[in-house]
Amino acid sequence: QVQLVESGGGLVQAGGSLRLSCAASGRTISNVAMGWFRQAPGKERDFVASIPRSGGVTIYANSVKGRFTISRDSAKNMVYLQMNNLKPEDTAVYYCATRIAGSGNYDQWGQGTQVTVSS
Repeated sequence: QVQLVESGGGLVQAGGSLRLSCAASGRTISNVAMGWFRQAPGKERDFVASIPRSGGVTIYANSVKGRFTISRDSAKNMVYLQMNNLKPEDTAVYYCATRIAGSGNYDQWGQGTQVTVSS
């Protein structure tokens, strides 16, 4: 079982940037696809971005396309989410997760990191 810990959240003004990190321990995540999700107060958790296990095409929610970039460093067992041109509607708790091989479902989750964007 893998443990995931997100960091890098905080308070930022609209138009600003943040870089979220997801550190994995317990086993390598180099052979699994990873995703970022977010949950705003009173709302369901939504997909933000995903990255395959090696190379391949990254996928983004329409709401963040062109502003967010997901990446990974397999040597460090890390996944990142670079967020630029942040908007108040990006305010949420952000989670990273591992994807179950051969499916669109995610099974291991971190505890989340809060991102707050002020207008």
